[in-house]
Amino acid sequence: MARTVVIGAGMGAMAAAARLAVAGHRVTVYERAGTHGGAVRRLERDGFGFDTGPGLLYLPAVWRDLFVKTGREPLEECVALTEVDPAVRHVFADGTSVRLPGGSRAGTVDALDAAIGAGAGERWSELLGRGRRTWEATRRPLLEEPLAAAGDLAPLGRDPYPAPRRGLLRRRTPSLSEVARSELRDPRLAALLESHALAHGLDPRRTPASAAVLPYLEQTFGTWYVGGGMRALADAVYERCLARGVEFRFGTAVSGITVEGGRATGVELAGGARAEADAVVCGIDPRPMYGGRASAADGGPGYAAGRLTVLLALRGARPEGTVHRTVVHTGEPGGTTRTVTVLRPGDPALVPDAEHESAVLSVPVPPHRAGAAGPADRTGAGDGDGGAVDWTAPGAAERAADEALAAADAAGLGLGGRVLWREVRTPADTERETGAPGGAVPAPALAGADGAFLRAANSTGTAGLYRVGGSAHPGGGLAHAGMSGALAAGLIVEGDDWRGSR
Repeated sequence: MARTVVIGAGMGAMAAAARLAVAGHRVTVYERAGTHGGAVRRLERDGFGFDTGPGLLYLPAVWRDLFVKTGREPLEECVALTEVDPAVRHVFADGTSVRLPGGSRAGTVDALDAAIGAGAGERWSELLGRGRRTWEATRRPLLEEPLAAAGDLAPLGRDPYPAPRRGLLRRRTPSLSEVARSELRDPRLAALLESHALAHGLDPRRTPASAAVLPYLEQTFGTWYVGGGMRALADAVYERCLARGVEFRFGTAVSGITVEGGRATGVELAGGARAEADAVVCGIDPRPMYGGRASAADGGPGYAAGRLTVLLALRGARPEGTVHRTVVHTGEPGGTTRTVTVLRPGDPALVPDAEHESAVLSVPVPPHRAGAAGPADRTGAGDGDGGAVDWTAPGAAERAADEALAAADAAGLGLGGRVLWREVRTPADTERETGAPGGAVPAPALAGADGAFLRAANSTGTAGLYRVGGSAHPGGGLAHAGMSGALAAGLIVEGDDWRGSR
């Protein structure tokens, strides 16, 4: 029986662990923290519950596949999974508001025409059609196969988005921002498209047009909520690992990876002990753990910012007709906008009684670095300067939280006057809890830009050592993390020449 050590108990790492255990490996997971799930955590206080990481699920088929492949109980028997409809409400900087239905292209066209004007829905639909062509061109090499060697990245380095070639765009591949303005021809539609990059902390002006695949995926495969909060999914994956015989060692940090003869042979624990292994799966960048250094490109334009979240315990019942997710666009019309995402799940499990409501505000922000400058009134990642912020500086977090709440109230959400109490969480908290440098939250991998928006391959170049999680191929987000676990497990079980399930 092969021995496999998994470093970290994040979602990608647990996905790999469960699959490897089913394949007959003896799997031990070492986690520096006291719990599983990585950034998928839950805060409870005074009868309120909050997701402190992702609050919604995209591409649930990834996790359905994990549960099918690792046991008899399907995902829906382990968690309560509900499609969110309306999928989202957008409130634009000029006050225009539109509710977009889940999974209805015709309904989306009608909603956009009614809110923005005749023809708006069709222009959006045509753009999503090009997003579909991008998805078809990249789905397998970007999501379902291990990343090829660096010399073979040319297909993913080219942007497959089929942009109409007009004017200056004939000479180069456009950015997502340029596509938004040239093809959608309305600042509100442009903001709608750009918001899918901004939600991941990416600057639309530097993001490849292939990011149009993100709204296509949301509209096609839906937006899903896990009853009790996303932590319930992490708990279900953890329980599946335990049922398959995976052993967890919490509060046990790994200080190094042992490499002998060019092959990973185990790990060194913080206390000095050593664990032997035939394969090592690492949920963080493993290079510094065996004498290597992280690449400067890891902090490049394809790497996301951190996230500021404001957890609100609210007096009063959730108003009837409240949308689960609202995206508030701030900034000058026609310019680069920023977004505040407001989640109001209306889940009885998250409140003490029917006379209270919970809400979570989320804003992409610069990552944390002790001693860096303050946020300087910036609460978004759209400036594209990549500068870090010291989120532990006095007043920095509270000022950013005040701005986010003010933006939500300016959009008519009326939350500020109902706040019973709030907690503010910054990238500094994420770094402390998960170990992610700067508290950065990786974005999904994207094709184009000469590979700048790709993540590190699951294979490392060191035999027996593999990467999983948001910092590995195919990038950040719950779905992509689950895919990374499937890819790493496939490489370990089938060999490094495995190219994915067909």
